[in-house]
Amino acid sequence: MEKTARIYVAGHRGLAGSALVRRLRAAGYENLALRTHADLELTDAAAVRRFFEAERPQHVLLAAAKVGGILANSTLPAEFIHENLAIQTNVIHEAWRAGVKRLLFLGSSCIYPRDCPQPMKEEHLLTGPLEPTNRPYALAKIAGIEMCSAYNRQFGAQFLAVMPTNLYGPGDNYDLETSHVLPALLRKAHEAKARGDEALVVWGTGKPRREFLHSDDMADACVSLLRLEDERFRSAIATYPPLINIGAGKDLTIQELAQLVCEVVGFRGRLEFDAAKPDGTPRKLLDTSRLERLGWRSQIGLREGICLAYDDYVAKYFRSTLSR
Repeated sequence: MEKTARIYVAGHRGLAGSALVRRLRAAGYENLALRTHADLELTDAAAVRRFFEAERPQHVLLAAAKVGGILANSTLPAEFIHENLAIQTNVIHEAWRAGVKRLLFLGSSCIYPRDCPQPMKEEHLLTGPLEPTNRPYALAKIAGIEMCSAYNRQFGAQFLAVMPTNLYGPGDNYDLETSHVLPALLRKAHEAKARGDEALVVWGTGKPRREFLHSDDMADACVSLLRLEDERFRSAIATYPPLINIGAGKDLTIQELAQLVCEVVGFRGRLEFDAAKPDGTPRKLLDTSRLERLGWRSQIGLREGICLAYDDYVAKYFRSTLSR
């Protein structure tokens, strides 16, 4: 991938997209096509077509999506399936029409069955029922993977789906109504510490196991894949599904995560678990051996990453640094 290549990052202001932009610029790629939601509505097929016809990007990183945690997925299922299907359908189709050389479609580990064998391999896709709380979102992402495969087979496209595990990092969503578990715990622990609370309430039993990856690690993996030499990239998309997991290779329980977050934030009260709230999938650990064979491994440890995320949260929301 030449340093002058025109690269479109869809969703460049989100958690994943902003990390991709940082990584590309750090690697010397400055010819980026970027559009805010206000400038380009990706659910509008005609608008997306006009964009691709005008910009003619050579490479596409499709990180734009409607995302959220277990509460948002449970309460807004129609919006999650409709918006995500529309976004990815429009971008993937117009990328093909415009002759894009390579496209990376970012999904989520929730595409795998609820009771999937652990760690989850790419070939486990569609081998069992999905977790009901995020099924509409997962089905949309599965459709995107199948779309990449179909365009590769029929038109000779080079579209690769990448499935990051749970992401966190700079620019994360800390809204307690729509956020994922790690940023929600960071905010809860910070506010509990500021108020002097004696306890912090965590949704669910604390028993489910989750894997977490810093967004900058994810971006490094994606750019590494995008820069693969032709033979290795074609080999990566030759399998079915044309899919590569991106993860840290380690997981922990939600209880252990909450304890770690409290240590980083400096909240010394007790943890209470609300078992009346849903747990979601029992365990989600990705098998990253396919990615490791291509030469990439995670570099940012979880404690280090949470410290970085907390510093970012405090700086952006409070413009001050709390002592730990």
